[in-house]
Amino acid sequence: MSTNTDNTQLVFKIATRAAWDVACERGIFPGSQDDRRDGFIHLSTHCQLAGTLAKHFKDQVDLLLIAFDADTLGDDLRWEASRGGDLFPHLYAPLPTAAARAVRLLKLDAKGSPVVPEDIA
Repeated sequence: MSTNTDNTQLVFKIATRAAWDVACERGIFPGSQDDRRDGFIHLSTHCQLAGTLAKHFKDQVDLLLIAFDADTLGDDLRWEASRGGDLFPHLYAPLPTAAARAVRLLKLDAKGSPVVPEDIA
């Protein structure tokens, strides 16, 4: 699992710039339409990002990758089996925008898949 230099695990949310801008005005990100349908906010670890981006975000532009310290999300963050039995972080509460550690614009590769920025670790 990916950790930052403080030895804290980072989890990541992928969102459109428009949705994140609205969330920042309100102070919370309530989740995407898919998140609200499923009853939790889908997050990924660093190791899961490439697969998540390729599977769910191909050919989408103006996407942001937003990093959070897992510890700051509290007891509402649960690790649950998902794709291939891998444990994914799911948040059963809105994301507080002030808790974001980093926000990066995602660029597409030649095949249309968003690329994880190299400075996110």
